[in-house]
Amino acid sequence: MESLNDIKAWLSQQLEIKGRAAATPKKKPGYRVLFNGPAGVDKMTTAQMLGKEFGKEVHRVDLSRIVSKYIGETEKNIAAIFKEAEGKDWILFFDEADALFGKRTTVKDAHDRYANQEINYLLQQLESYPGLAIIATNLKANIDDAFIRRFQTVVKFPKA
Repeated sequence: MESLNDIKAWLSQQLEIKGRAAATPKKKPGYRVLFNGPAGVDKMTTAQMLGKEFGKEVHRVDLSRIVSKYIGETEKNIAAIFKEAEGKDWILFFDEADALFGKRTTVKDAHDRYANQEINYLLQQLESYPGLAIIATNLKANIDDAFIRRFQTVVKFPKA
């Protein structure tokens, strides 16, 4: 509950915080949260309740529509989502996020290098998003450490 209260405090003070972030460019805009817990513990429902309470649409990011086998398409899809979300002040909700926010690997071939490049690009977009981004996973251990360090709040959902 304390972690959810931190998120609510950020949402209620979002305009003031955005103004200060613009005045101090070292501060990253937005708020990044990790929802961690087993399937069926209402991570999406919690995000929707936050959206309803603060009058914001929760946009569930469909990872199957983002990831592409064609070089450069995944980055284009990621950029389009973040651009649209910023214009609409959405709460972004990435479900089953370990599929996209996974650990970078040792580069053995061009495929590995490209996969790592996609993760780096996603990390940049996430850091520059001025709104609330919620990343939900059942497998926190599979999330890249670079993402974990950038979450302001980690909410652990216990088993139901």
